[in-house]
Amino acid sequence: MVKQINRQSVVDEIYDQIIQKIYNGYWGLGEKLPSEHQLCEMLGVSRTSIRSALQKLSVQKIIEIKHGQGSFVSNFAKVSILSSLDTLNVELKLTKEDILEMLEFREAIEFKCIDLAVERATEEDVLNLERALKKMIQNKKEYKKYTVADFEFHLVIAKASKNKLLFEVLKNSKYFYLYLEELNRVIGVNQNSIDGHTKQYECFKKRDAEGIKDQIRRGVMEMLEKLNMT
Repeated sequence: MVKQINRQSVVDEIYDQIIQKIYNGYWGLGEKLPSEHQLCEMLGVSRTSIRSALQKLSVQKIIEIKHGQGSFVSNFAKVSILSSLDTLNVELKLTKEDILEMLEFREAIEFKCIDLAVERATEEDVLNLERALKKMIQNKKEYKKYTVADFEFHLVIAKASKNKLLFEVLKNSKYFYLYLEELNRVIGVNQNSIDGHTKQYECFKKRDAEGIKDQIRRGVMEMLEKLNMT
């Protein structure tokens, strides 16, 4: 259900709510939004506030305003939202499909990095992975800081592949970072996560690519079980 607005920053609140609904599929790509009058009734705000929020969304290319027709969700809305999520009060709501799609992405990009890294990694790369693991353990009580170290852990392996293109793809995948953060937020940082990354580190030292991949797949399956998505 759409919540009525109560907070002082009305335009920003409308903006955030519409973005949340678009991102979570309540309004699909290309779909027409309710009219200004309908949005006023749904959110309990003035038409002036609705128009200001819609204009802001239009500037961000999240919606397209067609004069005489209404406002439509842009076909590039999710890309635009992801590019600015760090500045928005929006939480990423993961579905089973999201998690499985992310696994496919990781198998295509991260797993190739792993294959190359076990062949090309230097002792410095091993030390860097150990440092990232220690940061994760040190920050296990703060999921945001833990996520930063978690992301760094995977980037160390990607960098060890010595393939700059693969590394840059993973490094610049904001969705991958947000995916890790949302899982750490919802599930909480637990011993299984730390143990799994420790095993990945041990496999990395032994140049065991399949062992690292197996731990990642196991971790994904455990997440699905904890979220009751199996």
